[in-house]
Formats: sequence, C-alpha cells, structure tokens
Amino acid sequence: MIVKKTLGIRAIYEFGGHHLLWLTAWMVLVTALYHFTHWKWITIPWLPLSIIGIAVAFYVGFKNSQAYDRLWEGRKIWGAIINNSRMLGTMVKHFAAGETISAGQLDQLKKKMVYRHIAYVYTLREQLLMPAPWEHVSLHWLWGSYNRRRQHRLLDLAYQEELAEVAARQYLEQEERNAYDGMANRATQLIDRQTADLLSLYNSGCMNMMQHIEMQRVLNSFYEEQGKAERIKRFPFPRQYGSFSFLFVCIFVFLLPFGLVAEFSKLGGNGVWLCIPFGVITGWVYVLMEMIGDYTENPFEGLYNDVPMLSICRTIEIDLLQMIGEGNVPVPIQAKNGFLM
Repeated sequence: MIVKKTLGIRAIYEFGGHHLLWLTAWMVLVTALYHFTHWKWITIPWLPLSIIGIAVAFYVGFKNSQAYDRLWEGRKIWGAIINNSRMLGTMVKHFAAGETISAGQLDQLKKKMVYRHIAYVYTLREQLLMPAPWEHVSLHWLWGSYNRRRQHRLLDLAYQEELAEVAARQYLEQEERNAYDGMANRATQLIDRQTADLLSLYNSGCMNMMQHIEMQRVLNSFYEEQGKAERIKRFPFPRQYGSFSFLFVCIFVFLLPFGLVAEFSKLGGNGVWLCIPFGVITGWVYVLMEMIGDYTENPFEGLYNDVPMLSICRTIEIDLLQMIGEGNVPVPIQAKNGFLM
C-alpha cells in the first residue's frame, strides 16, 4: 500500500515512465512522416478521434471503479478480521477455571488458542499471496519478470527482517505443524482446531452455553471473511472488461498522432512538431489510467497497491499478545520507502 501523500518523480517513472519512450517514438515517427512526405491522406479528422477518446475514457473509468471496489473490499475484509480477532482475544482471556480444569491448565489452553490464531492470520496471508495465473507476477516474458523483481524487492528485501522475525516465532507446536502438512487449506484447519479446543473448554465448565455460542460465532466469522478474501483472490476481474479496456486504449493511442498532426499543421511552419509533446502527454494519461485499474484489481499479489496484510497481521499479533500479558511483543510494521506491506 502506498502511504506517501504524493508520489515523487522517481516513483512515477518506475510505475509508468517507461511508456514515455515508445509513445515518443510513435509520435515522432508519424509526425516526421507527415512533415517530410506531405502525405495528407494519413491524417484523420479530429471529431471521430475525440469521440473514440471519450468512449475509451468512460470505459476505462468504469473498469477503474470496479477495480477499486475489489481493493476496498479486500481492505474491509482484513478490517473485519482485526475486529473479530480482538473479540476472540478478549473472550479467551476472561475464561474462568471450570470443574475439571485447573487455573494453570486453563492458562496454557488460553495461550495455545491465542498463539494458534496468530498463526492463522499469518497463514491466511501466505495463502493469499500465492500467485494466480492472471496476476502480474505470473505473466511471461519481460513484463512478468519485471513484476516478479518488484515483488522480490518488496517482500524479500525491504521486509526481510520482519519476515524473518515472523518465521522465528513458532506459534504452533511441532506436532500440530506436522498435522497440517499436505493440507490444501491450512488456515481452514487452524480454525477447525480452535473449534475443537472451544468445545473442550465448554465441556470443562469454563463457559456456559450462551458464551459457547457467541464464541463459536466469532470463530465462524473468520471462515466468512476468509471466504470473501478467497473469492477476490480466486475469481479474476472479468477478463472481457480488462482485456478490451487494454485493446481500446491501444487503438486510441495508435490513432492519436494521425488526428493531432492534422490539427497542429494548421499552425503553419514548425507548429506540426507540437504534435509530439501533446501526443505523448495525452497518450501517457490514457495508458496510466489503464495501468492503475489493471494493478488495482488484484489486492493480494504482493505489489505496491496491495492491502497491507503483513502490517495488519502484526497489529493483530501485538494486540493478542498484550491481552494475555506476553512481555516479548514485536514492534509494529513500519513503511519502507513510502510503501507499507
């Protein structure tokens, strides 16, 4: 997630500045061809070109709106996970010893449930970061390689210390970790184990039926929010919208210099060369609008526009550890170079 109020020139160039190169080359080619050959027939009237531009802008705007909805829904899902995690922590903290369980045994079980939930949120994050075929990090050739390098710089290099600290904190016992080996969805199994421990607490008299029902409702809410996140992850933004939006922008940018060169040639003299800067700027705006929506539609792929899952998981970890009185509590995740993951 980008946390800077404004993006610097370097950040803008890294995101879409390379498109200025081929846009400039295309505008120069058409303008030079018109200027030196005087081929009037290669020009097109500005009116139909402007109609195409308006149509493309509406279409790209619709795509960006829907892509933002996917990003914002992903953030709301993790916001709900934070709130429900706090409810789970405070409920577990205030269980009282029952008839068949001592205070010491209860404290161990409380700690085990809190630890397991911390392991759950980190496991869910790892599962959501697994690349899907339609995401940028899964693309082939140069573009996919470029995005994989960007992901590596963010996840493996910038947050190397934080991820190493997460790996070092073993919140699950070795026996329990081994039990999840080979499971298709480890996060789901962790909540299932929480339910089993909850039933054990109920049978031990540590809670009444109403408390048990409410506690189970909180656990079930994690299944609900996890399912919502998996729906976004596993169901792509409809490719007919994404693909045709890209195609329409390409058509408009291709036609753009043929319309601009005719308009600027009316200025006389060397006025025709103004087609180059204005064409590059106009084309770049459309290309960036397309790219913004394209990168926003996947909020769980480990790139700059992601929901900051690592930071959210750390927030949950800190809250729950402090609830049960742990002294060794990690520090919050800080933004690196204006990005928070």
